[in-house]
Amino acid sequence: MNQIRLSHLGAVAGLLFGWLVLQYGVIKAVFVLAVGAVGWLAGRVLDGDVDLSALSRRRGDQDFD
Repeated sequence: MNQIRLSHLGAVAGLLFGWLVLQYGVIKAVFVLAVGAVGWLAGRVLDGDVDLSALSRRRGDQDFD
């Protein structure tokens, strides 16, 4: 019963985002959220969980048609 559930992480993330909105405003809170998402994606790519090479190859083939 010591597992962290995604619903718990979502609740904590929602509380954190709500606090950011109240403390700094919507624009700054969305900026922090966006930067966090980019950092999370970069970490996933560096860990090898996400492969962007297939996306870039597919996109590159469509540009030359």
